[in-house]
Amino acid sequence: MRKVRDFGEDTVYFVSYAKLPSDTAATYVHKVVGVGFLINTKTGIIEDMMVTLISDLVKDFLAYLIIGYNIDRDGIDGIIEKIESRFFGYSQKAVIVAIKGVYRRYLKWKEENIK
Repeated sequence: MRKVRDFGEDTVYFVSYAKLPSDTAATYVHKVVGVGFLINTKTGIIEDMMVTLISDLVKDFLAYLIIGYNIDRDGIDGIIEKIESRFFGYSQKAVIVAIKGVYRRYLKWKEENIK
């Protein structure tokens, strides 16, 4: 039986997708890149993240850049700056577009659920 993590009541998952450029390895498997953030909605801290790219190294590196970031306090500009300065994969722009989509979804959720 699979052990399931305890995410807590305040943790919510947000995901968004963006079209990949035609010249990436991931395009042969997926037409889009998905980016998901597990956000503690009380603290604004990104507790975990996923990206649907092929390379485990890329997944780990992006997680390293993003996990622990406070999206409430700092918005997403800092995450975007990190990716623009440290991740030079062909999918960089698509990842950034998906992250912006995640942020929009989070802000919409907050507007509808936090009073």
